[in-house]
Amino acid sequence: MTFEQLVENARAHQARIPVAQRRRLAAGQSPVALFITCSDSRVVPTLITGAAPGQLFELRTAGNIVPPYQEDRPSSEIATIEFAVEELGVSDVVVCGHSHCGAVAARQRIDQMDRLPAVRDWLRLTTGRPGAPVAESDPAVREAARRHLAEQLATLADYPFVRSRVERGDLRLHGWFYELDTGVVWSCPPGAEPAEPALQPL
Repeated sequence: MTFEQLVENARAHQARIPVAQRRRLAAGQSPVALFITCSDSRVVPTLITGAAPGQLFELRTAGNIVPPYQEDRPSSEIATIEFAVEELGVSDVVVCGHSHCGAVAARQRIDQMDRLPAVRDWLRLTTGRPGAPVAESDPAVREAARRHLAEQLATLADYPFVRSRVERGDLRLHGWFYELDTGVVWSCPPGAEPAEPALQPL
């Protein structure tokens, strides 16, 4: 697909959305879940879940990274999570990692990333240290990406407003791992040990 084709699709978009649906969307939103995933163009939440417009509140970050909570240092990511949980009252939050993740692979060579200083410093937010070594036999960085997912899920669970709602039973956290080459979605339970998370097919 070319950019020009994207433009043509955008021009035809209005005709593809029924009037009643447009009015319903304009009246407000009540998403089923907050879906936190990577910015990678190959990971498409609505295709994975089959969600329609208005059903997913999405947060896309480089490497599906959830930054540590700091009340005195607001960020777009923290604000998005806070709005979804506190204002929209979502009952479920999914953190979705994926195979073949460039951000996970980049964590292994973080000290060689001076050409991309913003990316380098963003990756350092995860744990403040390089990720666990990636096996040469694992070009899809599956194991490292699964450990990375468990780390992000643990970070999210430590947000004060998330933790309080989870403890009250008002919020459920889910870790998903999407394999680009197989299409399989795996489940990573909250509280999984980041060093060796045990994933099961969703």
